Amino acid sequence: MLRELEIDIDVSAPLSRYPLAIQQMVAISRALNISSRVLVLDEPTSSLDEAEVQLLFRVLRRLREQGMAILFVTHFLDQTYAISDRITVMRNGEREGEYAAAELSRLALVNKMIGKPADAGEADAVQATAEEARPEGAASVVLETRGLGRKGVLQPVTMQVREGEVLGLAGLLGAGRTELARLLFGADRADKGDIVIGDKAYGTFANPRQAIAAGIGFCSEDRKLEGAILSLSVRENLVLALQARQGMLRAIPMQRQRELAEEYVKALGIKTASIETPIGTLSGGNQQKVLLARWLATGPRLMILDEPTRGIDVRAKQEIMDYVTTLCKRGMSLLFISSELPEVLRCSDRMIVMRDRVTCGEYLRGDLDETTVLHAIAGEAA
Repeated sequence: MLRELEIDIDVSAPLSRYPLAIQQMVAISRALNISSRVLVLDEPTSSLDEAEVQLLFRVLRRLREQGMAILFVTHFLDQTYAISDRITVMRNGEREGEYAAAELSRLALVNKMIGKPADAGEADAVQATAEEARPEGAASVVLETRGLGRKGVLQPVTMQVREGEVLGLAGLLGAGRTELARLLFGADRADKGDIVIGDKAYGTFANPRQAIAAGIGFCSEDRKLEGAILSLSVRENLVLALQARQGMLRAIPMQRQRELAEEYVKALGIKTASIETPIGTLSGGNQQKVLLARWLATGPRLMILDEPTRGIDVRAKQEIMDYVTTLCKRGMSLLFISSELPEVLRCSDRMIVMRDRVTCGEYLRGDLDETTVLHAIAGEAA
């Protein structure tokens, strides 16, 4: 069965010894062994390198020629067009439509994925005023990555974030924005590249504690799973990162915890009956404000915000972004990730566009407009 898929391995060895591409081929072989008529592949290339992807595609094309129906689920645009005869677009849990791959442009596909009409006109450019514009090179570099990446997760990224700057990351779901954020924070371990903060080179961070010590804060995209501890109080959630940085042997005095909690509840306008109220009873917007305060209490040089306004009301969104923008004017730097393109355009001094886990464009504020960014996401010339 494996020879038919161009795989020559020791079939008596444990599967765990082999790379993910081989494991994927064994799974496909198992499906073929039961005379399947339909093969469903859910993100089969998410952890494969380019050579492994091409091997998989050769096999899939051969199976297609033999009459097998293949449902290929992916967020990679290039791979969608490389392997598909027809494309079904899903958005917000619903089927948006079905199209012949040869008749659907990449830009039209992106527009359908994000819910923007394909014939929408040119968006107004978001121009900086003379007072707002920051001359290139005027501020010092707070963070620099040099070829930071991880095999099968993110292609090497080289970028800089300057003092007081909001650097936006734009792209579709799965483009590599969150993967980059997690590598920067040590939540996932990079296997190549370097991180430089100020004048100090760190190599890569082995864990979040190292990133916190270096002055990085990180609000994850999954507020409930990776952020808030719902049974703990507002105060307890707020001091967690600061306590982690100090170490458990240097407990923050209770009086200082209360002072911090009261200070940030007031500064961010957090709606809570008390700082001892369990965070799980707060609205989504107020939970997000507590998590933001958690990291601000550590006095970070760089804050990473991954989808900070997801699932919260418009007023809370505006309050959060207004407060963060004020902090940037005081010198804090921000890496801002959002699926809402107008929000990234409105807030960013610079923007990096990512597609298929590769950086594919960088734009200054004066160059930013929605059409240009959409073309970059789609991989087409504007």
